[in-house]
Parts: sequence; C-alpha cells; structure tokens
Amino acid sequence: MYTPAAADVAKLRSTTGAGMMDCKKALVESEGDFEKAIEILRKKGQKVAANRADRESSEGAVIARVNEDNTMGAIIALNCETDFVAKNADFVLLANELAEQAVFYSNKEEFLASDFHGQTVAEKLIEQTGVIGEKIEIGAFERIEGPFLGAYIHAGNKIAAISALSGKADGGDEAAKSVSMQVAAMNPIALDETKVSQTTIDTELEIERDILTKEGKPANIIDNILKGKMQKFYKDNTLVHQSFIKDSGMSVADYVKSVNSDLKVVGFIRVSLT
Repeated sequence: MYTPAAADVAKLRSTTGAGMMDCKKALVESEGDFEKAIEILRKKGQKVAANRADRESSEGAVIARVNEDNTMGAIIALNCETDFVAKNADFVLLANELAEQAVFYSNKEEFLASDFHGQTVAEKLIEQTGVIGEKIEIGAFERIEGPFLGAYIHAGNKIAAISALSGKADGGDEAAKSVSMQVAAMNPIALDETKVSQTTIDTELEIERDILTKEGKPANIIDNILKGKMQKFYKDNTLVHQSFIKDSGMSVADYVKSVNSDLKVVGFIRVSLT
C-alpha cells in the first residue's frame, strides 16, 4: 500500500484545509496523485453537503470590507451550524477572505460563481462543509457604492455595517466608522424620512391613530398629534435624525457636519445574524 510522506500530507492539508487523517486517506486512495486527492476531498465535501442540506445554519461570522479607495463595500454572512465553528480562527479567516472578494461583485449569484483559488466560491463552501462537517453557506450578501465608505464589525462578528459619506474629508475615516457603529447599534430603518416606505408610514399612523382614539382624544386634534408622533418616529428610526450614540446631544447628521460642514450621510447597509 502506498504510504504518503508527511510533507505531502501537510501540503494537501494546507491547500484544502482538510484534516490530517482525511488528507492521508485521500493520498493513499489516489496513490500519491495530488490533484486526484484534492478531487477526492471535494467529492467527500459534496456528500457531506448533501447529507446536511436540511440543517439550519444560523450561526456564523458577519464581515464587512471596503476597497482601497473606499468607494465599494460589501458585507457577507458566512453561516454555519454551531457557535463553536463560528469562533474557529480558520473559519473567521475564510469569512474575511470571502468578504474581500465580495466587494467586487454586484450580487450574490455572481459572487458564488466567481473564482476562489482555482474553484468557485460555491465549490469552496461545499469543500469546507466536508472539512468541517457542518453546513457552510453564504447567508446575507449586501453591497454598497458611494463617494466615501467606512465599515464597522461588532465584536464577535455577529453584526456589521458600512456607511457612505458624501465625499472625502479630513476626519472622514473616523466619521464613517462612527456612523457605521451607529448603524450596527441602533439598526435604523432608513436614511431619513424620505426613504421610509409608505407601507411603514401607513402602519405606524394606523397604530398611533388607534391608540389616540382609544384614549378618547377628539377627532379634530388627532391629525395634529399624529404629526408630532411621526416626527418622533423619524427621529428614533432614521439614521440621520437619530441621537448620536457617542454624544446624545447631537444627531448623526449634526455629528457628521461637525467633522466637515460639507459632509452628509448618503447611505448605509447592515447585516446581523440575529
């Protein structure tokens, strides 16, 4: 029986991420053919992936990345089944590498079909399912472009956000990161009141009108009260009007203006595992 050298086993493990014993068995089965051994490990991954297709992959790592000139960014969630795997250093490293690549693709389908070290991203996920023994998949995929982007990843890799500012400015790096931290922490529903969906507005008005009616407020003053209620709703739930988490005495819009009077927040994305 062919016995692979330790160096060959280590090389295969480095290439595929598979366990030492799996690499040794694949080399034995392939009689030392390195490429065939890789194929054997990939087929194993396909079998494991098929067997675990119905499993829930609600754990994972959420990673945000922007390109070098801060004009394109993406957030992905690399999902797995258990928190134990989600905290594994190799798993987090893979999530970071995938996020770096995701920046350059406009949607999830293009990203999954893109080349990742000689195989597609989708094939890499199947391979890693075989290596790890858990269902591994890309859950969320969000992408953003803007004049100047900044990212923030919350400790533990469970929430990430990217915000877009209207341009570059001194202090812009810190400002964009701080706004992204705001997005991660406060989860705004929209940039400002003009970006809130009419469905959301109608639902909120209906709820508040019903409350006021049950409280016995006169019909002729309810509309005026609702205007104030909606202003409060926008302040609490839209990014630029929210109180800034680092200084509640100013809004997010005011904070950005304090960095540079010409700066505005023009967009954001957010991904959370929960």
